[in-house]
Amino acid sequence: MMLISVDITEKSFGHKVLYTDLQFEIQEGEKVGLIGRNGTGKSTLFNLITGDDRDYQGEIVIKKGSIVISSRQEHHDHNHKTVLDYIQGDLPEFSRLHHIITHYPADMAEHPRKMEVYSEAVERFSQLGYYQIEDELSQAFTAYQLDPDLIDKPLSELSGGQKRMVELIKVQRARGNVALIDEPTNHMDYVAKQTFLKWFNSTPESVVVITHDRDVLQTVDRIIEIRDGRAFAFKGNYRDYLRINKTQITSQVNEYDLTQRRIENLKADVIRFRRLKEKSRDPGTIKRFKSQEQHAVAELNRLSTAEIPSFWIDQDSVEDLNTKLTEAYGKYKAKNIKVSTSRSESKSSRLLLEIKDVSLGYDGQPLFESVNIQLHEGERFRLHGRNGAGKTTLVKAILAKVDGSTPAAEQFHGHIIVENDLRIGVYEQEIAEQYLSMTLYEAIEQVFRDKQLPISDQRIKQLLSDYLFNPQTDGDMPVEKLSGGQKARFQLINMLADDPQLLILDEPTNHLDLPSIEELENALKAYTGAILYISHDSFFAEALAGTTIAIGH
Repeated sequence: MMLISVDITEKSFGHKVLYTDLQFEIQEGEKVGLIGRNGTGKSTLFNLITGDDRDYQGEIVIKKGSIVISSRQEHHDHNHKTVLDYIQGDLPEFSRLHHIITHYPADMAEHPRKMEVYSEAVERFSQLGYYQIEDELSQAFTAYQLDPDLIDKPLSELSGGQKRMVELIKVQRARGNVALIDEPTNHMDYVAKQTFLKWFNSTPESVVVITHDRDVLQTVDRIIEIRDGRAFAFKGNYRDYLRINKTQITSQVNEYDLTQRRIENLKADVIRFRRLKEKSRDPGTIKRFKSQEQHAVAELNRLSTAEIPSFWIDQDSVEDLNTKLTEAYGKYKAKNIKVSTSRSESKSSRLLLEIKDVSLGYDGQPLFESVNIQLHEGERFRLHGRNGAGKTTLVKAILAKVDGSTPAAEQFHGHIIVENDLRIGVYEQEIAEQYLSMTLYEAIEQVFRDKQLPISDQRIKQLLSDYLFNPQTDGDMPVEKLSGGQKARFQLINMLADDPQLLILDEPTNHLDLPSIEELENALKAYTGAILYISHDSFFAEALAGTTIAIGH
């Protein structure tokens, strides 16, 4: 049974047309993954469905009586609320029922109708399970490894990652008919992700999730890709999507290649008919060549105005294409980020980092005991453990050792030894605060200055282009206003600026779209330095491989 029908004829931002003839439906109980390149308007689409954005042409129909619950991106108007009040305020009927139960008893004796309404409200409040809401939320916070005491804290005191988890818990507890969730598994550890996937696969409501987490996409019923202003539906999960996408895109590439050949032939025909017309003396012959020229020009104009579609096929599928299609795809495929890493073949396997029997913690309490790592050039080590187990604490202690600074954590025993003058590139979840007030151009320039590296206007514009920014316009964007995907690409520029010998990656696939993740994986596999990484993306971990070190219990 259809719950939501979307038919948008046009949606624009200024001169940029975001959607044209975008159509799809959401059926009762189905789980849908919404994907698309960064900037294609996935979050905007959620705002249209919820009614937060009504500036579009077309129609969105939601089945009468259906409750649509969505995760919120911004919390400026809610930061003064406690987490409990915030969640309760978004639960269906909670505010109305709570108001009746709280205020009606004062004068019910004088208004018999109020007593009836009060009784109905109490019954409905109980049916919805709202008398147990605080206990339920406490359990949910624990399941997602959030401190239950946060429930009574102002929303403003929570980190961005904690707010994202609060949104997820809110949506799950609302138990609406349709849940719209934006990037739910960013910042989750593997246990929290399994908790989410268990709910995702078992809940009776329809769920539409914006995500490029392949572990999540592997469990959906259908994938909808936003591409070239339209919606393309793929029945099945992520692997089904790759198979169907390969078939469809190769057909489109072949058709587009034939069109381009036709355009070249038409250009030659126009020149030929024009010359024949000019050489002819017979009026009838001149008329015939003029007509043929006009027909060729008309067809040429029609074919030439069509924009090139966005072609992307995963690399494993590309390897199965024949030579002709491979060449055509390579010629027309969509632009991707260009991640440049050190590829020189080193003849040494020198020891860059040694962690010997290290234990770190805070306030006299160790987070973990006796971690041992010997990281040589070319090796990959994965730090695996729950959020709060000490993975980031260990990373910060390593960086402090390199900088010669004092780490925030207490070191109970062991030693961290790093090679002299070791260059480390770090990919962090959050952009350093110093860059947030800058424009993107200024931030890139500052990154190179901080590392005492030469930088020029030409180099900055080349980096902007390599990482899918518009070199002419995007440099003026404030860093704090960048989207999640744009911030991720800036972090990659920062990490690789000084040709590091060791990369430390903290969940680098968060916010990146599928083609960008693939490019990053390829660059990291070709990288000749050492990599120490944290990732709960099983596909990414399989691609990088290496030794897994368990942190914590």
